[in-house]
Amino acid sequence: MQVIKLNLYKNTYKIIVGAGIIDRLGNWLKKLNIGRNAYIITNSLIKKIYGKLIEKSLKTSGFGFCFKIVADTEKSKSLRTVSLIIKDLVNYDCKRNIFIVALGGGVIGDLAGFVASIYKRGIPYIQIPTTLLAQVDSSIGGKTGIDLKEGKNLLGTFYQPRLVVSDIDLLKTLNKEQIKIGLAEVIKYGLIKDKKFFVYLEKNFEDILNLHLPVIDYIVRHCSKIKAEIVEKDEREEKGLRTILNFGHTIGHAIETAGEYKRYNHGQAVALGLLVESYLSYRLNYLKKTDLIRIETLIKRVGLPTRIERLSFSQIIKAHYKDKKFKGFRNRFALIQEIGKARIVEDIPLRLISEAIKKYLS
Repeated sequence: MQVIKLNLYKNTYKIIVGAGIIDRLGNWLKKLNIGRNAYIITNSLIKKIYGKLIEKSLKTSGFGFCFKIVADTEKSKSLRTVSLIIKDLVNYDCKRNIFIVALGGGVIGDLAGFVASIYKRGIPYIQIPTTLLAQVDSSIGGKTGIDLKEGKNLLGTFYQPRLVVSDIDLLKTLNKEQIKIGLAEVIKYGLIKDKKFFVYLEKNFEDILNLHLPVIDYIVRHCSKIKAEIVEKDEREEKGLRTILNFGHTIGHAIETAGEYKRYNHGQAVALGLLVESYLSYRLNYLKKTDLIRIETLIKRVGLPTRIERLSFSQIIKAHYKDKKFKGFRNRFALIQEIGKARIVEDIPLRLISEAIKKYLS
């Protein structure tokens, strides 16, 4: 087990990574002193698999709890779902001292964090990520959000959890497709921050796909450390440092939006976004052709999509204008100038963005 501390001025918290650690949840919550009643937001499958384990740990430590089940789909990140949860939360809150537990993947984490941030102007919440994508990325850093038809995560807040518990044993029930989804974000970390880590992924991706736990433990710890270091320096993305975490996400989110959150899941869309934005980096003479080929090769070998299918160019271009990083009419991309080193670029000509999208468009 390893404890990674995310040091923030007022919102410092721990990210605990290890195998078989969820049974200690109640003890950790006691030390946090954030309430006595857990409102656990999850989906039906996760409750079925892990509900008893969570219940036992909470009961043993004297906590009350209830589960709120939401659908395991991007559509749950909506104003309608938020409204339904808050109505239920009001009823549960009566004469109780409550906190929220996000038990699930990225959708659950974003949704639960958003609800926690707006209910009574903010109540405590913790993250228990159950997918690789959530453990390496979305559960850390305090970004919450819900989607609108016009774009992904257009409503959101910065609201830090009080604790993140990444039990890698919870990943054992994932199939290879779910691991691939998380690998898109893992690859991103190598590209923006750590060339040696990218090389490690080139050599060990098959062990990751096969859920070889020592390798999984290493990548969850390593990605968590990288993200914690970046968030510490720029918690609310005001200095431009945290923006590098969006590499692959400008076009990735546009692909998700253009497909109405049905055609591609988040990891698949990010993989395609990594390709398009790597090519854009190459066309702007930041990235070597040999490095572009390495990126394309790894994404293909992992089994993530390398072609954008059944979406039109106009749909993607229209959606990309809704990206949160844009400043008025000025686009703003996180790109890479070599494997392991990112940079922020503004005012990229539309013709180059179009060329990059069309290169991977079937």
